[in-house]
Amino acid sequence: MTGNIDDAIEPLERRFLLDHPWDAARLLESLPSDQAAVALSRQRIEVLVPVWRRLMTPIATRLLGKLPDARATELLSVLLPNEAALLLSSLPEPDRDRYLNAMDAREVSDLKKLMSYPDRSAGRLMNPVEATFRTTTTVAEAIDQLRETRSRNTRSLFLVDEENRLSSKVSIQDIVVANTDDRLQDLAKPVTAYVNPLSPQDEVVELLERDRLADLPVVDLNGVLIGVIQHAALVETIQSDATADIQTMVGASKDERALSKPLFAVRKRLPWLQINLLTAFMAAAVVGLFEATIAQFTALAVLLPVVAGQSGNAGAQALAVTMRGLALREISTSQGFQVMFKELNVGFVNGLAVAITCGVGVFFWSGSLGLVLVIMLSMVLAMVAAGFAGAIVPIVLTKLGQDPAVASSIILTTVTDIAGFFSFLGIATMLSFML
Repeated sequence: MTGNIDDAIEPLERRFLLDHPWDAARLLESLPSDQAAVALSRQRIEVLVPVWRRLMTPIATRLLGKLPDARATELLSVLLPNEAALLLSSLPEPDRDRYLNAMDAREVSDLKKLMSYPDRSAGRLMNPVEATFRTTTTVAEAIDQLRETRSRNTRSLFLVDEENRLSSKVSIQDIVVANTDDRLQDLAKPVTAYVNPLSPQDEVVELLERDRLADLPVVDLNGVLIGVIQHAALVETIQSDATADIQTMVGASKDERALSKPLFAVRKRLPWLQINLLTAFMAAAVVGLFEATIAQFTALAVLLPVVAGQSGNAGAQALAVTMRGLALREISTSQGFQVMFKELNVGFVNGLAVAITCGVGVFFWSGSLGLVLVIMLSMVLAMVAAGFAGAIVPIVLTKLGQDPAVASSIILTTVTDIAGFFSFLGIATMLSFML
């Protein structure tokens, strides 16, 4: 009698799976993974596919791991490429490689293309979603599912509709204080922001900062939830980019490390040193224009580095603040005039303050009021020019689609040196009758 019952179970299950795939998917989602896998293992692949497409991605991924490897590989080959890629992307790397190695080489090539996202894109930043929930799920069921997945980084529970499209979310804090028989739809809040996997990192940063989000869902073109970007992961990425920018700003490669081989470091640094040498000759040429003035008033040669050094420091301050604002999305390139105007004002006020201090020192050193006037006027002009350059150079480079960290420092040094030398020596030449 038992044998007859067992023989009848498989056809009944097949009929149910084929005729009612939505209901079958809901039932499988409610069963323990091992029990659901046993029922699915008895069925042919063509019976499994309609149901698999209606399972929530985290559950489909867990069930795939419970199937025999041959059956799982066969299922991945029958699913649409984007469906198979989504499942594979959610698997640990060793499991993913095991399945790919057992598949046809042409299929593997297509799947790898689908699973690869551009650098600095949302797809590279996201983690595969560990758990999604239906709106009809109760708080008790949600807690049981979280315990089964052992998800420790969850801040929000993302709810999906019958088509597995993102619909709303529930805060984990609301789950904790809710009654166990409450349904998630009663606690749900609308999703205010989401991105697709090809969205640039800058857009992700802007959304997380603007809306103060702890996590950001990533959906495909059909609105199906495929991953979540955690705020902590994004901060780590930004910090890594920032340290790389520090190196590139001074002409060192972002690939270089403290213990890199000397030849590697030389190969990465030397081209920028050569470029810097060229710009230094440009600044020297400006000095050469006023050779006669320097020969007549030797005190100018002593004070020349003071003006150039102060303007260089002022420009570096403006550059650092502007670069930070661009990196953290505090400002955009459209606000270039606001930043420039602010740095012009800062340069003017700081220039006046430094010029007064410098003028007092020069007077006690030289006793020449003419030299005091020259260095005070040139100091103000040089620091205003430095603030302008420190603000506008990275913004212009960003506007042109270039990495501002690579060339900003060299361009800024050239501008501040030329501005400092030209203003100091030019004013000295015009006021030479007072020296």
